[in-house]
Amino acid sequence: MTGQTQGWGFRVLKRHHKVRGATVEQFRQLPVAIVSDCMSRMAAGGDRIRPMHAGGNLAGPALTVKTRPGDNLLVHKAIDLAEPGDVLVVDAGGDLTNATIGEMMTVHAVNRGVAGIVINGAIRDSNAISTSGFPVYAAGVTHRGPYRSGPGEINVEIAIDGMVVRPGDLVIGDGDGILAVPFEDAGAILALAMAKQAEEEAVLVTIRNGTNDRSWVDAELERTACRFE
Repeated sequence: MTGQTQGWGFRVLKRHHKVRGATVEQFRQLPVAIVSDCMSRMAAGGDRIRPMHAGGNLAGPALTVKTRPGDNLLVHKAIDLAEPGDVLVVDAGGDLTNATIGEMMTVHAVNRGVAGIVINGAIRDSNAISTSGFPVYAAGVTHRGPYRSGPGEINVEIAIDGMVVRPGDLVIGDGDGILAVPFEDAGAILALAMAKQAEEEAVLVTIRNGTNDRSWVDAELERTACRFE
């Protein structure tokens, strides 16, 4: 196998599990910030990955792709393999020289029932994508198109700005950015996040009517020995 490495770096693997429908829909109703708080604010896809679409939340199981920067051959294959409701999460190395996807690929993804696309890299056809309700998150925009020769991998563990995403993990997104929730922890984190959302909604009521308790501010300043001069 001259010039190759027996498939490593250029392979398509099977996904063995994924977060399912009811859990996905419940997470879709939750702000990403609340879920992030319930994960101790330790996971994030980075401030470079921003929504490129007109609006609307993202939620679904990850179909992961790792591709050579500037190449989207395996991204094309991932869209063809995607199941309805999947979120394509593509690690393109964060490079913005060449776009990884554009309008035609997003339309194909919509037709396949894909729930959204996250690109650690660039997109093009941004005008079309920005007026669409189809969730697309990316690190930037360029008119320069991709190459289609590989290598790349599908359904492998990837990382975006230190946030690990595995095939089948839950990926959520809103105007604040994206977050991956580990498959095996989704149920427990959902329960925490729903409770926290209810708590914050109750606090918001007191803030709006002016009855919120602010004594904690002075208590914390006293605890930290803040000086007033």
